[in-house]
Amino acid sequence: MVSGGGGGGEMVHAVLKVPSGDGPYVRAKHAQIVEKDGEGAIVLFWKAINAGDRVDSALKDMAVVMKQLDRSQEAIEAIKSFRGLCSKNAQESLDNVLLDLYKKCGKVDEQIELLRQKLRMIYQGEAFNGKPTKTARSHGKKFQVSIQQEMSRILGNLGWAYMQKMNYIAAEAVYRKAQMIDPDANKACNLGLCLIKQARYDEARTVLEDVSRADVPGSDDIRTRNRARELLLDLESKQPPAPLLNNIMGLQLEDDFVNGLEELESKWGPLRSKRLPIFEQISNFKDQLAC
Repeated sequence: MVSGGGGGGEMVHAVLKVPSGDGPYVRAKHAQIVEKDGEGAIVLFWKAINAGDRVDSALKDMAVVMKQLDRSQEAIEAIKSFRGLCSKNAQESLDNVLLDLYKKCGKVDEQIELLRQKLRMIYQGEAFNGKPTKTARSHGKKFQVSIQQEMSRILGNLGWAYMQKMNYIAAEAVYRKAQMIDPDANKACNLGLCLIKQARYDEARTVLEDVSRADVPGSDDIRTRNRARELLLDLESKQPPAPLLNNIMGLQLEDDFVNGLEELESKWGPLRSKRLPIFEQISNFKDQLAC
């Protein structure tokens, strides 16, 4: 067995959080964590998947190791090919790994598409199984995440993806939506940057000054306030360019997902009965943005 004999082996497993046993998944985790042999771990993770041994964990862990070894594209293909073998409960964590892999590979369009899909699932009440909160884990600690927090987080990631494509009009709309649901200072800074990129300096100044005055949740973080102040300094050095904002980068906002989250109803069919009350409050996206 991987754990070896006596209490020493058990102690190693307890400290390093390596599962006990002698199957291919356990051997893969031992290679990954104890032996620091990433390539060997990948081979054993493949064996675990093929043997049906803890497939949910094996596929996710293998993709993480592949990313560490600069084999991200291979990891993407592995998840796409074998996620059908995994349970329904594992799909969200696999999506999160995929998003990290897309970022690593610079696949912005794929990020946007997956984030849209995750928003669709939340909007239809699928992501939280009809519940207002879910249990999340970070650094070994469990905590509760509300539907508002999760939606705002995903919208923030979507806004950042649009910024990578220099689609600042779409990014602005997404960040404004996120701030309506669960405001925070970091997304406020990104919103301010979107406005600066569109030469809408007065609006940007208002947003960023709120952060610098600690008037936005999360602005007690010194790094976020410093970022807001740096953006304000950058703003002061700008000169308004010619009014070409309606054709920035040739973008057409009407082609973007952010044309209105309420359009999900027509795009993806009728909402399920378990739609949560929060969406009744935020369903009219265009009207809210106009306020």
